[in-house]
Amino acid sequence: MKYYITTPIFYPNSSPHIGTAYTTIAADALARFQRLKGNDVYFLTGTDENAQKIVRTAESKGINPKEYVDGVVERFQELWKLLNISYDDFIRTTEERHHKVVQGIFTRLYEQGDIYKSEYEGWYCTPCETFWTENKLVDGKCPNPDCGREVELLKEESYFFRMSKYQDRLLDHIRKHPEFIQPVSRRNEMIRFVESGLEDLCVSRTTFQWGIQVPFDPKHVVYVWLDALINYIAALGYPEGEKYGHYWPAEVHLMGKDIVRFHAVIWPIILLALDVPLPKVVYGHGWFLSKEGGKISKSRGNVQDSFELIRRYGSDAIRYFLLREMQVGTDGTYSEDALVERLNSDLANDLGNFVSRSLAMLVKYRGGIVPEPGPDTPLEQELRALSLEVKNEVEARMEAFDPAGALEQIWRFVARCNKYVDETAPWSLAKQVGQEQRLNTVLYYFVEEIRILNILCAPFMPGLSPKISRLIGRNTGAWEEAGRWGLTAPGTKVEKGEPLFPRVDILQLIDGEDKAMEFEPIKEEVSIEDFAKLDFRVAKVVKAEKVEKTDKLLKLEMEIAGEVRTVVSGIAQHYAPEDLIGRKVVVVANLKPAKLRGIMSQGMILAASHGDTLEVLMLDKNLPGGARVK
Repeated sequence: MKYYITTPIFYPNSSPHIGTAYTTIAADALARFQRLKGNDVYFLTGTDENAQKIVRTAESKGINPKEYVDGVVERFQELWKLLNISYDDFIRTTEERHHKVVQGIFTRLYEQGDIYKSEYEGWYCTPCETFWTENKLVDGKCPNPDCGREVELLKEESYFFRMSKYQDRLLDHIRKHPEFIQPVSRRNEMIRFVESGLEDLCVSRTTFQWGIQVPFDPKHVVYVWLDALINYIAALGYPEGEKYGHYWPAEVHLMGKDIVRFHAVIWPIILLALDVPLPKVVYGHGWFLSKEGGKISKSRGNVQDSFELIRRYGSDAIRYFLLREMQVGTDGTYSEDALVERLNSDLANDLGNFVSRSLAMLVKYRGGIVPEPGPDTPLEQELRALSLEVKNEVEARMEAFDPAGALEQIWRFVARCNKYVDETAPWSLAKQVGQEQRLNTVLYYFVEEIRILNILCAPFMPGLSPKISRLIGRNTGAWEEAGRWGLTAPGTKVEKGEPLFPRVDILQLIDGEDKAMEFEPIKEEVSIEDFAKLDFRVAKVVKAEKVEKTDKLLKLEMEIAGEVRTVVSGIAQHYAPEDLIGRKVVVVANLKPAKLRGIMSQGMILAASHGDTLEVLMLDKNLPGGARVK
């Protein structure tokens, strides 16, 4: 069977973070699972580079958009390599193969009357690449709960796509195919959205030229959603490519819940207009929230360096943690403390320790040679039954796009394997006369348990599989072999090896060295009267830009208690200017002004730092600029 799976194409406006990584890791686990089953898998990911905010970000850095996105895309591809992402194709919307398909589709839709020219006036949010009607704005700002930033009123000549024409056909498809939008909560949201009435979609812009030109009207460039969504068939060579004919329609489009609307409404309507089959499933997973609350995102300034996390804990640990924490239909919570706890308890203690002590006993009692097993007892029969049950449950969860549920099932088997060690007590059997055959059976089952676990874990932790395979002298094997026993040949040589997942002390993670975390000494005490002299205020960032001829300084314009002040801050290596606009920070408001690089700075923002990590203190609640911080 063929299996076509996609991630969304990601905005390369900065390095990828953990939230971005989750979608790609989940898609990779699903793709690897299907390959283990013997299916013909095609896994697509990529980057969405034709957007106005790419232009603005590049301009802020003083380089052209192509040069900018090339550098960021390289970081995406580097991270996917470190995370063992097994994609078959990586599409960039700046590629010629994509441009040709988009222009062909635009022309066809125009010629058949589904695209028409008119004039658009509306409120535009550049970070979201979305137009909003005035009644949708919240306090005059972008209504996206993850954004809330300033919008601008735009009026320009545009081409429009007749979304409203296909509204009833789309609703009919959603109702006849309940599996089309998952999970159920997203499906219900989309039904309500479509039932409320669809407006025709603006599909071209004239105010910038970065993007794909409309072939018959080159002053227009194709607007982002019509451009971006087409990547899923452009990568396959639509309309006549061999891959398109073989792999389309997609089995699943996997994405975060914030862009389900575009994939479950705009994209299927485009396909309906083209008379192209719709994807089988659009699946919108939750967000990763910080432990303090709020989505982990670049705009919130709470992202962590994915490369640094991999350096500290390894790719498999990161993959396991993210996949285990994102339950179906809900948001996941990320913190480094929780990651270390999962690594130590699940991976080091439960799985790693089972493999290590089992193989150590084989080496100790049988010189590392797998013995011929004797007859089963009810314990072995129970293990056989449970392994088949777990294998089937894992398969069902993965077919339902639920890696977290699949891992929970696997860890049921891990727990039973550890219990089997304690129940059989091979260290005691080794001391008893006449128990050699029973000890052989137990030791043989140890290797079989490890072999089965190796297959079960392979889609989720691909770096683990070759390590275990080397220890037990057998390759991972096909998925069906996870439900069969007795595949390890007696006489096979096994090794104990190094611990698969060494325990981690979170206080010993400075540049990879085992030493206590070093902090600056706490300063001498001050009286409450001295502290009371400082006036901390909430400040809203209304403008941000880099200070010329410096890599570290940002010039921030802030609204504080009805006045706009200028503050120069040394955070440019940690925040892009556009990441701060509209955010609320805390400022020492009564600090004596000082001139920095010729700019008079009227305050200081608060930030926490340690080593190379810095995070500005930001507020999420709707407090006005000037509110007192006590």
